Amino acid sequence: MLTADANLETKSVLLQARLHRLGRILVAYSGGVDSAYLAWAAHQALGANMLAIIADSPSLARTQLADAIDFAREQAIPLEVIATSELDRPEYMRNDGRRCFFCKDELFTMMEELRQARGFDAIAYGVNLDDQGDLRPGQKAASDHQVVAPLLDAGLTKEEIRSLARQAGLRIWDKPASACLSSRIEYGRPVTRESLDVVEKGEDAVRALGFRQFRVRHHGEIVRIEIAREELPRALDSAMTTEFTRIFKGLGFKFVTLDMEGFRSGSMNALLPAQDLLQRRG
Repeated sequence: MLTADANLETKSVLLQARLHRLGRILVAYSGGVDSAYLAWAAHQALGANMLAIIADSPSLARTQLADAIDFAREQAIPLEVIATSELDRPEYMRNDGRRCFFCKDELFTMMEELRQARGFDAIAYGVNLDDQGDLRPGQKAASDHQVVAPLLDAGLTKEEIRSLARQAGLRIWDKPASACLSSRIEYGRPVTRESLDVVEKGEDAVRALGFRQFRVRHHGEIVRIEIAREELPRALDSAMTTEFTRIFKGLGFKFVTLDMEGFRSGSMNALLPAQDLLQRRG
């Protein structure tokens, strides 16, 4: 039986072999750990035969965009920024359980046009083994556009990707998970530039207070703040709760709440109708 280290090395070799077989590729890049490691690994394997593509979208926080660009520059990863227009699509703005499908459909449509125009062979994205659970309609869009998943093909989990990034000396190895800003808005509430701006300003303020892993969830007049459980004691301090109230009432919320369950990825999905959750790839 392989040791954990040997198993990880085997998966790393599989990833490199898979990337080599793909030829010239575009990598859908967001700056998160998975896509950043994939972009780095693709550059190591293919050099100038890869290009990372990041979408400058209203749903991508400006701090995340700047950090993603900085990481690519640090690692000399070829990067191109494109503007996407998912907010112009009514099916995206209505914000039902398929919102992520329309976002990724917009991205991959634009990347496919770029792939054909520039003579690339394939488009790759950073889905991995752990992403096979929960509600992931974006994977249906990837399948429709024949986008490849090298990390998944190599059998890599999120924790293994972080381990490989750490071994490579990449500063993003322990970067907190961060989905798009639209994922903070309750399903059924339209996604607008205004609501995204409020969420982004709220998260910038919480970050400035020194919190590391959190989400600002938009429920209309109510804001629900999720803080990682290990950071909750500090969040529950009376001076801190007063500061939260000041910040979020200043952003227009009438009620400011702190979620006692703490941060958990995808918590909005618990509010979806059962049929939406059953159709995980719909």
